[in-house]
Amino acid sequence: MKSKGKKIQGALCHVYLILLTIVAMFPLVWIVLCSVKGKGELTGNPTGFFPKTFTLEYFRHVIFDLGFINNIKNSVLIALVTTVIAIIVASLAAYGIVRFFPKFGSMMSKVLVTTYIFPPILLAIPYSIIMAKMGLTNTRIGLVIVYLSFSIPYAVWMLVGFFKSVPIGIEEAARIDGANKLKVFSSVVLPLVAPGIVATAIYTFINAWNEFLYSLILINDTSKMTVAVALRSLNGAEILDWGDMMAASVIVVIPSIIFFCLIQNKIAGGLTEGSVK
Repeated sequence: MKSKGKKIQGALCHVYLILLTIVAMFPLVWIVLCSVKGKGELTGNPTGFFPKTFTLEYFRHVIFDLGFINNIKNSVLIALVTTVIAIIVASLAAYGIVRFFPKFGSMMSKVLVTTYIFPPILLAIPYSIIMAKMGLTNTRIGLVIVYLSFSIPYAVWMLVGFFKSVPIGIEEAARIDGANKLKVFSSVVLPLVAPGIVATAIYTFINAWNEFLYSLILINDTSKMTVAVALRSLNGAEILDWGDMMAASVIVVIPSIIFFCLIQNKIAGGLTEGSVK
């Protein structure tokens, strides 16, 4: 009876999780299906779920005719550069805080994360003034610097907890074997905190990819705009084409999903590798 009760309980849990998955996935599936519907289907039958005719015309129009291909390149470049620099700087900073300045570093990491107390709009004017004085307005470099200013503090705060989980005995054993501090950090410590680094990288990339406010304020050149701002510009058109809007929305959302799917195996692999070591 107990085994039968557990099976029923397990089946109910699976059904519940499947329902939650369907609810969570429905908006994305709806957008994707709407983006491949034929001309006139969205306005003629807006509640229709499956497309009567399959077409990629909206994607072709958005990417080539509306110039979204340049916006995609801008977002990928800015998000990747921000992620790489933030992870490198945050990893070194978090390791230094944990191993060399534990007391002061713990206080400093808490101070860093308080930067998230301020709403983004409150910092828009100071950022604009600073970038203007530095001559970095309407440049990708200026936008990357702004993104790093709030990505690095949070990344440091996240990674401090992961670096604290690394036993000091492992590092001391490596030092006895003749490894210097840099070798210990790169070959011993980093593999153990790989799950934390990957999770932080995902967070940083998605935030940089989806960021809208500072990109809207600091970038005026259409050729340098990110996909988030370009998507908003479609809504401001005289005639809103919902097919173009759906296709552009898919272009904005899909890269974040693909990036996470490619890296999620490394998260599990890093956890296993860390436990074995």
